[in-house]
Amino acid sequence: MIRTPLRPLARILKARESGENPDAIERDNKRKRHEEMRDQSRRRAEGSLVVLGLFFLTAFGAVGGRMATLSASDVAEPRSSAMNVQIRSNRADILDRRGRILATNHDTYSLYAHPHQMIDKDGTIAKLLEIFPDLNEQKLRKELGGNRKFAWVKKRLSPEQKQAAHDIGDPGLLFGPREMRLYPNGAIAAHILGGTRFGEQGVSSAEVLGVAGVEKFFDDRLRDPAKANEPLELSLDLTVQAASEEVLFNGMKIMNAKGASSVLMDAKTGEVISVVSLPDFDPNNRPRPLTVADKDKDQSDSPLFNRALQGVYELGSTFKIFTAAQAVDLGIADADTIIDTKGPMRVGRRSIGEFENKNYGKLSVSDIMVKSSNRGTGRLALEIGAERQQEFLKSLGFFEAAPVETVERGTPLLPPKWTELSTVTISYGHGLSTSPMQLAAGYAAIANGGTAVTPTLLKQDSTVPLGPRVMSPEAAREAQKMLRAVVTDGTASFGDVPGYSVAGKTGTADKPKPTGGYYEDRVIATFATMFPSHDPKYVLIVTLDEPEIMGLGRMRRSAGWTAVPVTAEMIRRVAPLLDLRPTVEPASLARVTLTSQ
Repeated sequence: MIRTPLRPLARILKARESGENPDAIERDNKRKRHEEMRDQSRRRAEGSLVVLGLFFLTAFGAVGGRMATLSASDVAEPRSSAMNVQIRSNRADILDRRGRILATNHDTYSLYAHPHQMIDKDGTIAKLLEIFPDLNEQKLRKELGGNRKFAWVKKRLSPEQKQAAHDIGDPGLLFGPREMRLYPNGAIAAHILGGTRFGEQGVSSAEVLGVAGVEKFFDDRLRDPAKANEPLELSLDLTVQAASEEVLFNGMKIMNAKGASSVLMDAKTGEVISVVSLPDFDPNNRPRPLTVADKDKDQSDSPLFNRALQGVYELGSTFKIFTAAQAVDLGIADADTIIDTKGPMRVGRRSIGEFENKNYGKLSVSDIMVKSSNRGTGRLALEIGAERQQEFLKSLGFFEAAPVETVERGTPLLPPKWTELSTVTISYGHGLSTSPMQLAAGYAAIANGGTAVTPTLLKQDSTVPLGPRVMSPEAAREAQKMLRAVVTDGTASFGDVPGYSVAGKTGTADKPKPTGGYYEDRVIATFATMFPSHDPKYVLIVTLDEPEIMGLGRMRRSAGWTAVPVTAEMIRRVAPLLDLRPTVEPASLARVTLTSQ
């Protein structure tokens, strides 16, 4: 900045020549300089005020925008990984259809240590190992040694363990309150509930996250603070579930099976009343999953594997009723239509045979179901055709995973090319693998009069709309009668339950080898039923993995000898629990002599 002198020499000399006072020139220059400085300060102050105003306007705009965003969004639980920050761990309860608790929260404590404050480390470690024998001594000594200021000892304590650890009396041992997930019924419905684990953890709280089943599928909803007091209501019935598990476990042991599953479904709403998969586990102490290191084990050998949903199997002759129902629906045949089942029957390069090489000759469609004829069903399927067969099975839900509310869902295995041979073999349950849950949904469509159902694990109200129609009511009724005849006169004669008329179809499928082909002495035995047969309300599917039992002097593996009696016992146990009244048959009057008065 160039300053103008207050007494410029040129003006001073000129003023003296003209007789003016040179001091007046200096005063005038001082006034102008002060005015210029004042204007400059004013401009600077005005600029600062503008900048400050813009800053506050921007700040208030950002705060207002954030408030608007938060007010329009759903409530979310704050999370933190810091040890000294409170972690919200509320999780909604899970109830069965009658309001009984399946999963809830339980107050417990964690045990941690401040090693630098411990008085007798060796003595404390020895006592901790007595209280917690599962702790690794070497790891514990490493955690509590050195100059560390914090170390976890146990992240979940029972009341007895807390008291024992408290009695050690070392000031370096500290306790923190937290909530844990509790399953008061132990292993009951374990595969559906799934289980939880701890997420972010602090000394005074821990985040509980779902790892499987409905706990994981509904994790966000269960952890939503706004819905902490709104329990999740499932369609399961705890009493029916417990009875089903007991019967199936005993049946699996009697039949020497390596695994078993069952699905009980409401035929109209698709509500799943019980799901059993054996072997099972206790979600309070969830076992570890099989890893890459367990190369010699099949995933289905793990107790975590849900056979009813994840397991996809060739379910054998249980599929034959779909072929018969479609044939009736298309007008190709009715229950009395005669089909020649005599051999030989060749499709492509393959010969189609019967169980134990039987030859039934000419049979009605109903008798084809009763005798479980492969050739008869195959010839019906050829009349239907591959394209119509695919459309029908797809409408029943056999082309995609069952849409139930769990993360464990098996995807059906379809033939890469749907040939004429595929049409025949799939008609009697070979060449297409599906889950027992999907089979239950298919049988429900027959049981409810011909409308498709969507399986669900959530409790439904009475206003659930019917699904799309997949067959006529007449075709469904004919199929129900055929299934009843299978129990009264056919392969499922051990399946009748006094007081509860049962309709169903057996299925015995050879197990495929991992390297290709089939085992000769290993089968999947299935009995698919609906009851009561005159007005079906429930569908029950029971599947046994590799069953075998000695009967009439020989080893029996077929469903009629294994899955059928187990299913009958299950229906006998659960039907009264479902509020179904038995039909009382009148006693015989053969020995009563009537006399006149």
